[in-house]
Amino acid sequence: MKILLTGLGILTAGAVPALAGGIERTPQALGVLFEKGNYVELTFGGVDPDISGRDFTAYGGSDTGEVGHGFGLSGIAYKHDFTDKLSGAFIMERPYGADIRYDAFPGGSLMLGGTEALVDSTRYTAILRYKFDDSLSFHAGIRGSYADGEVSLGGLAYGPVSGYHVDLDDTWWFGWLAGVAYEIPELAARISLTYNSPIEHDFDTNETLGGAPLGPESETTVRTPRSWVVEGQTGVSPTTLVFASIRWVNWSEFRVDPDVFVALTGSGLVEFEDTTTYTIGVGHKFTDAWSGAASISYEPDGDDDVSPLAPTNGQVGITLAAIYTRDRMKVTTAINYTKLGDAYPAPGGNRVAEMSDNHAWGAGVKIGYSF
Repeated sequence: MKILLTGLGILTAGAVPALAGGIERTPQALGVLFEKGNYVELTFGGVDPDISGRDFTAYGGSDTGEVGHGFGLSGIAYKHDFTDKLSGAFIMERPYGADIRYDAFPGGSLMLGGTEALVDSTRYTAILRYKFDDSLSFHAGIRGSYADGEVSLGGLAYGPVSGYHVDLDDTWWFGWLAGVAYEIPELAARISLTYNSPIEHDFDTNETLGGAPLGPESETTVRTPRSWVVEGQTGVSPTTLVFASIRWVNWSEFRVDPDVFVALTGSGLVEFEDTTTYTIGVGHKFTDAWSGAASISYEPDGDDDVSPLAPTNGQVGITLAAIYTRDRMKVTTAINYTKLGDAYPAPGGNRVAEMSDNHAWGAGVKIGYSF
């Protein structure tokens, strides 16, 4: 049986940025590693979230206004075959980010107005893959991660620390990944398991309250979370393929605990719950030039009480993609709609608002070229 769909599942993966657990914007996808021959790809896209809510009636019922703000992302990846058994890849992406802002009262939230989080990151990954035979392979690599951020707290919910602001200056550090894959080429079948290590950043930290410095510059250690990813695909006919993935991220180890803030409040500034995301999809080749794919992703709800800096809880998303192939070039266009789960911002464990009926749209393009 001649399989026409090799690689279709990985073409759609990562084509669309998303809102995921914690502050994740793109998954740590390694699909480029399984492309045939030498290959380069460019990915770009954007997300337009609609996240808003209202203070509880007991606190005045103020509308929070639009809390989540749109963002664009781009990435590049290159894969090279050194021998018939050894290959390598280099990936540049922007995996984590946040742009959360609560408008100040009046016109915004009385309880959370002035609260803001801005996070930016860039990650560079170098990977080697060794094929023991046509079925079994092992991959491993290192990651360099750059990140910075700032957080402001505002509104009556924060009491005496309303007006607090912290700057986390940009810093670099490194982590690693390792995994294994098993393939049945004649069926376009593959299953892979990858572990991504945490990356520990030591940020130079400046804290202020109402614009006044809170002590000298200090250092805050923040760990980006470790994760396990299982991905699989298989052809079910010469023109149809199914694919799926399970992704667990240890967000509970991602904490932001600036020294003075912890001393003032007895707790950290940011903390999240672990997340597991499930994805299943199907791809179909209509002609030699055109293929399509559809997938559904699901992230179960966690605790309804959430950080105001990540004011959603669980999600369900649908992605549709069209893939055009001509000679050595492949162009994937994709669109995603994600329904975001309702949540209750609860600074210090006290619910003050409800975020409901929220969603996000995303779109992306991936251009790949084999040579």
